[in-house]
Amino acid sequence: MMGIAIDILWAAIIIVQFIIGNIANGFIALVNIIDWVKRRKISLMDKIITALAISRIYLLWSTFLITLTSSLDPDIKMAVKIIRISNNTWIIANHFSIWLATCLSIFYFLKIANFSNYIFLYLRWRFKKVVSVTLLISLIFLLLNILLMNMHIDIWSDKSKRNLSFSVRSNNCTQFPRLVLLINTMFTSIPFTVSLLAFLLLIFSLWRHLKTMQYYAKGSEDTTTAAHIKALHMVVAFLLFYTVFFLSLAIQYWTSGSQEKNNLFYATIVITFPSVHSCILILRNSQLRQASLLVLWWLLCKSKDVRMLVP
Repeated sequence: MMGIAIDILWAAIIIVQFIIGNIANGFIALVNIIDWVKRRKISLMDKIITALAISRIYLLWSTFLITLTSSLDPDIKMAVKIIRISNNTWIIANHFSIWLATCLSIFYFLKIANFSNYIFLYLRWRFKKVVSVTLLISLIFLLLNILLMNMHIDIWSDKSKRNLSFSVRSNNCTQFPRLVLLINTMFTSIPFTVSLLAFLLLIFSLWRHLKTMQYYAKGSEDTTTAAHIKALHMVVAFLLFYTVFFLSLAIQYWTSGSQEKNNLFYATIVITFPSVHSCILILRNSQLRQASLLVLWWLLCKSKDVRMLVP
């Protein structure tokens, strides 16, 4: 009875986060696209944020649908097809969600950090190409991830066909989810390392800047420090949710023998990342924050008009 209540709680949290995530990411994409159409131009940061929002909608839907289908118990032939489609779909969605957020961290680092190193100055001068090359290189990792995953699924499928006693719920399947999680963790650790490096370099740049500012008047306005702190807030938010995501992978890896018990918990963590972090992006971005306030004001006015019409 207690287990059913916990599952219902996790399911309710997933549904709420799924709705919030779709609204937040849909709002980000809509505002930036409308602004793009009006001005006929868009900054690189807004391009990244828009693409990130669209990829996260894709990630939310793929995770939500995979969670629903995982409650079914198809025969082994159908299970292999579902596993192949669901894994490839989730890998693609998660890849672009993670790597676009990583590109956003790189963008903040190159635009705000201050180093006299020649390599850094060269990368800053060509920051658009740096972001483009980063995304192109990430496609190589995506291809390798999909190839390794499908090879693993093929090996698992061949074993299941040779072994008549093989069952989706048998102990023979224990190694399959463990290796799936290991492969996904290995490839998602790459963008996490890049974002962590950008975060550490931003902190070092801020420390050097504050040390230099000690020679200036204390009352002078320091816009560079404010820019550093704002960028650090964005990168820290990303790394915080990404760390929780990694912890959920670790928990899922070590408890893969009882996968069904942890399935809803894992889906909750995965959906939390693209939902809550996108809300933070709205609050920290001046244009998106202003647009959200206008929408809230419009909704309040509409609700007042409705109450006035009701006798």
